[in-house]
Amino acid sequence: MPTIINYKIDYKYDPEKGYFKPVIGPEKKEPLFGKEYSEVEAMELIVKGKLVIQGRACMNYHTLLGNGAYYALDLTKAWLDPKWEKVMIATTQSKTKEKAMVKFLMYPDKYATWIRKMPNLDIDEEEAKAVVAYLKWTAAINTNGFPDHFGESKLVKF
Repeated sequence: MPTIINYKIDYKYDPEKGYFKPVIGPEKKEPLFGKEYSEVEAMELIVKGKLVIQGRACMNYHTLLGNGAYYALDLTKAWLDPKWEKVMIATTQSKTKEKAMVKFLMYPDKYATWIRKMPNLDIDEEEAKAVVAYLKWTAAINTNGFPDHFGESKLVKF
């Protein structure tokens, strides 16, 4: 369902299942970029984001749903990464997580914060917004606890 990008997506431990899974707040709307997308608009945006990721060969560096390379960060739950809210909003001087993600995608060389730096792929604002929509949509997929302990690292404290 592409309109999932209109809702809040969280990641909570399910003791019955024994793993973390996405929780979509049906009563809690959280429209992407402050806009509620129709099913057609959401699907177009998500597909465009997927095409940008494919066109820029992101999978040669990143992993998504267990596919791709292991050089850079796993993007499966990138939307849910606490670093966006706890570090990157301030670093990029943005008001929201999605705006911070867009700025980072457009200027990764300016906001290099991870050990391995992402090259500037000349992603424009429209493309960056589409990638963010795709990543939010992907974060809503129940991957049966993969990646394990995502966002619960005992090594990194925020």
